[in-house]
Amino acid sequence: MTSFPLRVPGLRALPLLGVLLSGCSNLLHSSAQPEQTYYLRAPAATPATAAAPASMLGSLRVEPPVASPGLGSARIMLVQADHRMSFYAASRWPGAAPRLIEALSVEALRAAGAWSSVQDSASPFPADYLLQIAVRRFDADYTGGGAAPEVHVVLDCSLGRRAEGGVIASFVAQGTATAGGDRMREVVAAFEQATGAALTSLSQQADAALRAHAR
Repeated sequence: MTSFPLRVPGLRALPLLGVLLSGCSNLLHSSAQPEQTYYLRAPAATPATAAAPASMLGSLRVEPPVASPGLGSARIMLVQADHRMSFYAASRWPGAAPRLIEALSVEALRAAGAWSSVQDSASPFPADYLLQIAVRRFDADYTGGGAAPEVHVVLDCSLGRRAEGGVIASFVAQGTATAGGDRMREVVAAFEQATGAALTSLSQQADAALRAHAR
């Protein structure tokens, strides 16, 4: 076995060490724009249709949403001409888009008050009904030619009864909003508006489908 001699650095190494430390110090200072995290709020509660008491409508669990290719990350996505997809630099959601949609859907459905209980996919409690969401669009669209994008949120939804193991209703919930400008705060505000419209539609259609099934 070959051994290498252990060398103890002398004073001559100190200037070089100072240069290296100086270089490391410069590396710690970056001119890159700090990353910003943006969140969305669920739409405000609207009065539920009083066709039947909430206790008769059963419990609901929102399953983990699936996302179309390119929409499964925490990046804030945008689409451009020539079928190009990109994302806003130094900007992100607090979590992957499907998880964000799940959390907002649960919040919106609970606020609607049409169900005896609404749980997320991590809940250990059984539910009478299951809601599966596929995120088809969740992006800022620049293909319209304007300086500000139009945000599209499109959710393909399937509602099923757990005991029967089948789908009782399928519907599309969607929302669209044009940003007031091309700055991130305006784009995020449009995302919140479009998402709110989509979730309000989701809640209303799920409620209507359940009431029709319960007749």
